[in-house]
Amino acid sequence: MWYLLYNGLLLIASPIILVILLVKKRCRRGLLERLGLSGFSGSCGFSRLSGWLRSKEPQKPEKRDKLDQPDQPVIWVHAVSLGEAVAVVPFVQELRARYPQHRLIVSTVTETGREAVEQRLHGVAEHCYAPLDFPWVVARVVRLLNPSVFLFVETEIWPNLLRTLYRRGVPSVMINGRLSSRSFEGYRRIRPLISLALAQVRLFLMQSDRDAERITALGADPARVVRVGNLKFDQTVGGVTSLKEVTRAGLGIREQAPVLVAGSTHPGEEEQILDGYESLLAHHPETALVIAPRHIERASDLKVVVRGRGLAVQRRSEMTDGRSLPPGGAGRVVILDTRGELASVYRHATVAYVGGTLVPVGGHNLLEPALWGKPVLFGPYTDHCEELASLLLEAGAGVRIRDGREFGGEAEQLIRDGGRREAMGRAASLVVTDNRGALRRSVEFVQGILTSDRTAASQVVRA
Repeated sequence: MWYLLYNGLLLIASPIILVILLVKKRCRRGLLERLGLSGFSGSCGFSRLSGWLRSKEPQKPEKRDKLDQPDQPVIWVHAVSLGEAVAVVPFVQELRARYPQHRLIVSTVTETGREAVEQRLHGVAEHCYAPLDFPWVVARVVRLLNPSVFLFVETEIWPNLLRTLYRRGVPSVMINGRLSSRSFEGYRRIRPLISLALAQVRLFLMQSDRDAERITALGADPARVVRVGNLKFDQTVGGVTSLKEVTRAGLGIREQAPVLVAGSTHPGEEEQILDGYESLLAHHPETALVIAPRHIERASDLKVVVRGRGLAVQRRSEMTDGRSLPPGGAGRVVILDTRGELASVYRHATVAYVGGTLVPVGGHNLLEPALWGKPVLFGPYTDHCEELASLLLEAGAGVRIRDGREFGGEAEQLIRDGGRREAMGRAASLVVTDNRGALRRSVEFVQGILTSDRTAASQVVRA
């Protein structure tokens, strides 16, 4: 009954969903794949839609449909967006090392997720867009991919997809599982449907005890729930610098100048960061500020805001290596409006701030600056990363601030007190190294599932 209700609502809403995806330019790319039509323009009665969509996408040479290549066993990993795609990189690389004969497919929903996969997993895995959760779409995509296992990152619970995989005998595994308070409350409202979907998942590899308790409360079998830790701890500095290394010269910042890096920021907190930065300039006028907005399409608006305060400002995309910021005004502000560079820029931070925490977003990746051994500042809203925030606070590696004034005060103290700054940096590095291991444990669980399924299949054949 619950699936009937869910699919009935999906069917009613489908024209609205398609219109939204067509109107939004950033959602249009990959829509063919999301509808299960990639490479099959004349099928399913969608030939006109397919032709129109193809005319809007950059033309490429004809090639075989990337989903329809049944000559190799497939491991399908689903990561929603940028954060999940970055977190899963070492995991996918380890899968490649252990299963060189398999095709690795990493699906995402967003454009930033696609870019992360193509940049960080080039030559390791292929990208495709995740199918919309219409029954006929997921059935087609699952048939084309025919995966040996489906691994979905954090919390992407799509009932029709999980049901289709289960019916085809494909094991599904939640990896790096996490349930924010908002997600948990949302899923609880539709618990009967969610519990049915979770019953079709073979294993839940959760980040924390809180996450394990929450997934169990939603209906997951406790015997299938395991706490393995957070894959983000298994990222390495080498993995960051091998992608895009950014120099101080490339940012137009002098070698000895203190640098504040505010990463993944949102409207409402950028103004607070700028307030704190301006107050700090009275004590350390040579300090530079790098702001990386979470959504880089906001860079031009943010530049107007910064310039309105009389601060010298330049977008990273408009700079070339060795070119300094234009003279005039107090302070030096760089808006990091390029993709894939923030993780490397944290290397140059004297003090780092992680965004989405001074506004009720829930926080972003606190481990990126910690990986470089940097003091980490963050606000009160850390629901998405509460365990990481607690670890940094307990180790003396992070400071929770309440507003821009406290941001400026803490940053000023850390710039002035090199001993405290270095001690916090060492503590941050220890938090990362002491909590590694989720990668190994997760891969071993997946390996066990693949091995047991192959053994069972061979026994059936012999029988």
